[in-house]
Formats: sequence, C-alpha cells, structure tokens
Amino acid sequence: MKRTRLANGLDVTAIGLGSAPLGGLFSAVSDADAAATLAAGWSAGIRFYDTAPLYGFGLAERRLGAFLRQQPRESYAISTKVGRLLRAPDGAAAEDDHYKGAPALRPQFDFSYDGVMRSLEESLARLGLDRVDVLLVHDPDDHYVAAVSGAFRALTRLREDGTVKAIGSGMNQSEMLTRFAEAVPVDCFLLAGRYTLLDQGALDALFPVCATRNIGILLGGIYNSGILANPHTSAKFNYQDADAALVARAIALDELCRKHGTELKAAALQFCMAHPAVTVAVMGARNAAEVADNIAMSEHAVPQAFWQELRARNFVDARAPLPGGA
Repeated sequence: MKRTRLANGLDVTAIGLGSAPLGGLFSAVSDADAAATLAAGWSAGIRFYDTAPLYGFGLAERRLGAFLRQQPRESYAISTKVGRLLRAPDGAAAEDDHYKGAPALRPQFDFSYDGVMRSLEESLARLGLDRVDVLLVHDPDDHYVAAVSGAFRALTRLREDGTVKAIGSGMNQSEMLTRFAEAVPVDCFLLAGRYTLLDQGALDALFPVCATRNIGILLGGIYNSGILANPHTSAKFNYQDADAALVARAIALDELCRKHGTELKAAALQFCMAHPAVTVAVMGARNAAEVADNIAMSEHAVPQAFWQELRARNFVDARAPLPGGA
C-alpha cells in the first residue's frame, strides 16, 4: 500500500482504518467481527489506525489495542484523542443514541491541561500500549479557549518530550480547525465529512492554510456517514438522517456513476484522495468485508469521462482537483 509522510518522520499508509464502527456506531459489533475487521485491514497492508475514547465509550480502544499488541510496535502508527474523560454516570445509563453495545460509561468534556494528561493515561491503559503516535483534541466546538490554553499546551509538551510524534485536532467542521492552524503549531488535523463529493467546505480556508503551514490532513467521513455509500431515503449524513435535498443529490451522483459504469463509493474515495492536502483517507469498517470493499474502491476504475462530466455539471467546487487532472 502507498505510504506517505505525516509529520516528524512519521511514515503512514495512505489508507487508514477508523475504529468508530468497532465501538458500535449505529449498530453493535461482536468481538469476533471486530477482531476479523482488524485482521483484514492488517492483511490488506493498512498500518495507520485511528481511535478515540468516545468510540463505544472505550470499547474501540480496547478492541484496537488487543489487536495491535500482537503486532511489532514499530510497524504501525496509531492516533487517539483527548477532550473527553469516560466516567460512570450517577444512575443507570440509557442506551446511547449512536453507540450500541457499549459499556455503561459516559464521556465528560475536559479540555484542561490536567484533563488531557489523564485522558492520555486512561487511553493507554485501555489500549494496553506504552505510547500513541498522534494525539488529537476531539470536538472542542464550544471550548476554543480551553483547547488553546489547556489541551494544546499539554499536547505541545507531550510532543516536545517525545511522548507523541504529532499533535492536532479532530473535528466535523473546518472553520475552527483553520483557527487552530493559525494559533497553534500543529502537525495534522482529522477532518470528518467536510471534504467529500457532497461538501467541499474545507477548500475555503482550511486546505490553503494547511498547505502553507505543512499541516497534514487525516480525512474521515468520506462517505458522509453512509449517504455516499448507499443513497436512499433513510440514509445518514453527518451522523443524522439526511434531508431530502441531500438524498436527491447523492442519488444523482450515483446515477452519474452508473452511467459511466463505475461505483459511487469509488468516486467518493478517489475524489478525496486526489487533493494534495489529504495525507490519509481514514476509512471506517465494521467487518472484514467492508475493509476489503474500501480497498477495492480505492483501486476501482473510474473513467475520465465521469470526472469530466462531474466537472461540467458543477457537481463539485471548481477549485477541487480531480483524479487524472480532469
């Protein structure tokens, strides 16, 4: 698999495995399926893995760590996140709206310096690893000041003392990541769902500033929570039910793909990977078949005529580079 340089000598594969589905995102995943998913990714050559305490309230970290402890530590890179501490609720916890089959813990926001240090320590305990390579401030949408004054101060120290190799933030928006790029010496961002066939908002400011400052992009949410994998009336977009206009647009994209004898998922993935700002395409999977499909879609033939018509019909921003220079 193609490899690329992220930061500080950190060599990663161009496709990574995201572990939110292994934490039971939208539907529960068995231990056996989680292990098979990770084994399939490893066999396919994936050597970059992303996780977070939020994903299944620790379940994804535990499953990923159990697998990675069996592999040579220098042969892969892993990122996790800070900003949420997992704690037992005061009373019985109802089933979460997003994570199914997860432990009876709930996340509490904490972007303080000490909270970040506790979060990393607890993540390492769940993973059973002595270090992670990339540490990201997770979803500080309403906590910009705390993130800059507390979380990023802690991350900068952890990078300086060699505890981690790269630091940044992971969010579902590009605007605050742009502010961080201008305020904090970060190495990378995990951007979810804001550079896809349906949303190219990252082109406005984030990608240009990242190019100027040599900040890598770990791109998640490439299928926009599923609508670009299987567009239909009950599809998800940005983790919620998609509105009718988005469904109609996704269906139109799917019809264009079919016209040119290709797959919507292939077009969605290859569109994202064509942008020079994108360092790693982080693809989630809940079973071995989905891993195999993700790899296949990265290699599936998408004819130049498709990209040319996509451009001609203004389906994507005119500033977005297309595969093959279409």
